Amino acid sequence: MEWADARRTAGLWPYNRSLDSAPGAEARTFDEEGRALPGRNFGSQDYLSLGPHPAVRAALLRALDDFGPHSASSGILQGNTRLSRDLERRLAEFLELENVMLFPTGWAAGFGSISGLVRQYDYIVLDKLAHACLQAGAYSATSRVLRNEHNDVGSGRQRLEEIRRDDADAAVLVVTEGLFSLDSDSPSIELLQEACSEFEATLMVDVAHDLGALGPAGTGRIGVEGMLGKVDLVMGSFSKTFASNGGFLASNRRSAIDFVRAFGNTGTFSNALSPTQAAVVTAALEIVRSPEGDRLREDLMRAVHAIRDAFSKCEIECLGAPSAIVIVPVGDEAVARVAGRLLVGRGVLVNVFEFPAVSIGSARFRLQMMAAHTEADVRDAASVVAQAVRDARSTLDRGSGDARS
Repeated sequence: MEWADARRTAGLWPYNRSLDSAPGAEARTFDEEGRALPGRNFGSQDYLSLGPHPAVRAALLRALDDFGPHSASSGILQGNTRLSRDLERRLAEFLELENVMLFPTGWAAGFGSISGLVRQYDYIVLDKLAHACLQAGAYSATSRVLRNEHNDVGSGRQRLEEIRRDDADAAVLVVTEGLFSLDSDSPSIELLQEACSEFEATLMVDVAHDLGALGPAGTGRIGVEGMLGKVDLVMGSFSKTFASNGGFLASNRRSAIDFVRAFGNTGTFSNALSPTQAAVVTAALEIVRSPEGDRLREDLMRAVHAIRDAFSKCEIECLGAPSAIVIVPVGDEAVARVAGRLLVGRGVLVNVFEFPAVSIGSARFRLQMMAAHTEADVRDAASVVAQAVRDARSTLDRGSGDARS
């Protein structure tokens, strides 16, 4: 596409980079042309820094030795192993829910759970900022999708009232997230579950970004609100805190899990989570639930508070609440693009988000924090990011138009 090529020519294409090292607090990456881009890494997802943990790596090697690297079939056929079954059991215990189904990716879990459960005559009430996999799953399942205002329980209740005025018997799935990845904010899960119970709807909460990294013993926003075992459906991803690809759906209703196994094509018609991935997630989960996990969450939140404080002193107020996701609002897409280019040269690796990931005029940087980030490093990084944004605005004020294409 011409616009993509124009941005590449101007050095304003921040996508499709590749790592040449483990995704730690420091990393070495390459752009599409093979140019090395080393720096402090705020663009990878390993919130508790469990990727290099000795216990996690030992579990991976044991699984590789025992089972090899490949699941070799769909989970509904013969792709499961005793490792994946053990992971399902441990996740069920962790979430205080009785039944768990694994998926090969987090996207597969979100899309497959919704498209598997919902029929064309059912309804979905969906937070307007829900993740792309949740939106895609919803619109693939039914045309009866109603979007509620972001994190607005009142808006969600209004949608449920509208549905029940017209249809007293239809199934309704309400979909939200425990922590929204581009705003670092959360809904009231307790109030949403109450509304769903009142209107005979089913609540599904995506806990991809908060499970493991937030809440008592890593139980995320559901644990913070005292809702363990009380949410109808809990869906999540392993790729943020649990050092692996993969995802899951959990529920006290075995019939719901059986239904998704039968009709959730992303699980049924895809190879199962590999034995090495299952072993890694299980080892990570044990650390998450341990006193060491508590210490790692404390380290993570120290770094989070330090960087948010540093941004505040630079007159930048990060969006949302403190979490492993630190959202730096920029607004103007051109400013974000130029600032992103400057940051590459200044040794700070961050991800730029603009339309269609966010609305036009709401461009932002998302910094993903790790327990391994030190307070000194994050304070310096905040200063570098803030200066890059200021320099980008000055550059554009002087008339460079390349960034606006």
